[in-house]
Amino acid sequence: SQLSNSYTKYFNTKYQRVGPLFQGTFKSVLVESDEQLIHLSRYIHLNPVVSGKCKMPEDYLWSSFSEYQDNESICSTGQVLNLFPSKEKYTKFTKDQIDYGTTLEMIKHQLIDIGE
Repeated sequence: SQLSNSYTKYFNTKYQRVGPLFQGTFKSVLVESDEQLIHLSRYIHLNPVVSGKCKMPEDYLWSSFSEYQDNESICSTGQVLNLFPSKEKYTKFTKDQIDYGTTLEMIKHQLIDIGE
C-alpha cells in the first residue's frame, strides 16, 4: 500500500496530474491458517493463467511459480512447500485448478456482459 501510494504521488507530481493511477483501492487479507495460505498461493500463481496472459503459471515471466518447482530460489518458498509432501504435489495442487479458474473467469465476464 505504501509503495503504491508513494509511486502514485511521484507519478502525479512528475506528470502534473491528480487522482489514483490504478483501478480500485489496495486490499489486504490476514492469512490465519495453513489452508488459507496454500489457497492464496495457488490463487496468486494462477492469476496470469486465468486472465489469459499465459497458458501455464510457469510461462509467466514475473511469477515466482517456477521457484516453487526448482531447488534454487531467491524467494522464501518453504512456508508453503513444507505443507506438501513434495514440490510435485504443490505443482499438481496448483495446476489442478486451471480449468476451474479459467471457466469461472469466463462465466464472470459473461454475467457482466448480460447485466449491461
